[in-house]
Amino acid sequence: MAGKRKDKKGRVLKDGESQRQNGTYCYRYTDRNKNRHCVYAKTLDELRRKEESVQRDLLDDIDYVAGGCTVAELVDRYVNLKRGLKQNSMRAYSSAINRIHREPFGQRKIRSVKLSDAKGYYVELHDLGLKRNTISVIHCVLRPAFEMAVDDDIIRKNPFKFKLSDILPNDAYVRKALTKEQQDRYLNFVRDYGGDSFYDEIEILLGTGLRVSELYGLTLFDVDFDRRRIYVQRQLCRTADKPFFITGPKTVSGIRYIPMTDMVFLASKRAIKKRVAPKVELLVDGCSGFLFLTKEGTPKVAMGLETYMDRMYRKYVKLFGNTLPKITPHVLRHIFCTNMHQAGIDVKSLQYLMGHSNVSVTMDVYTHNNYESVEKAFERVAVNL
Repeated sequence: MAGKRKDKKGRVLKDGESQRQNGTYCYRYTDRNKNRHCVYAKTLDELRRKEESVQRDLLDDIDYVAGGCTVAELVDRYVNLKRGLKQNSMRAYSSAINRIHREPFGQRKIRSVKLSDAKGYYVELHDLGLKRNTISVIHCVLRPAFEMAVDDDIIRKNPFKFKLSDILPNDAYVRKALTKEQQDRYLNFVRDYGGDSFYDEIEILLGTGLRVSELYGLTLFDVDFDRRRIYVQRQLCRTADKPFFITGPKTVSGIRYIPMTDMVFLASKRAIKKRVAPKVELLVDGCSGFLFLTKEGTPKVAMGLETYMDRMYRKYVKLFGNTLPKITPHVLRHIFCTNMHQAGIDVKSLQYLMGHSNVSVTMDVYTHNNYESVEKAFERVAVNL
């Protein structure tokens, strides 16, 4: 009978083990599909630890070989199986996916990624200057992609199964709602110094809480002056690749009616009166007759208003100093929500007006109280204490 095989140190080698000419070790095995594979190690102890992992995976029906795909390859597979993503969501996903592909982390084998590696990757991104909200988009891709790998028996655990708040600070820009005096001051400034091109839009946003893409998605048929309400059912968007396209509201709850205050009623009347109908109305995904048009007769989009308000804010600071918070179209949405909340509207009605699917978003993100508003609220209830 032939003697048992040994390594150069005289240690007996098990079935499948061998020592190579350069002194390293190899273990050969057959997977569940009858394909042969090899794992390598510098020492026999290291090789046997790898053997144990291979055997454990084979017993648990874990596809050890598939675990050799890279993080980037796994993400591609996950996204290719997704359906029903809105274009804006897909655009955000694409940015995250491109970053994963560019960076060394994306080339790592998924079976080598541990919990500490996943957390370390996010900390590194944060140290490079990425905000937590940006990293959260990457997390929205990596966490379900690795969960898919667990479900497919490729890896045992999902290393991305943790909350970002456990490792990263909340560094999101805090939007400040304006007081009534500040709102009046800002509107007067825009009216006196900003021309007439965007004033009506700003008043409508301030009085309805619409997202700017919802505002520019409005058509003449969505404004009902008889019942004094606006019907919100779409967003008008634009990208570098696609000049105009229609999407639904951000959530199903985004389809809603918004009552018109006197300010919104008059601003909408002015907007329609100033609207110069083009010879041919542009048709975008089956929609035409958009309420707000450029001088060229094309629908306005968010970037135009955002650029205008940024320029106006810098002009205000130059003339009057830094006496107002930075004001953007989305800040106007925050102001509307805060105004409604402080006026005493019930929270479910406010959730409806904002088009939020979850009431916690309405209360935790979009309402801002200061001491003066709290004091007034306290006085209203104090008589009953």
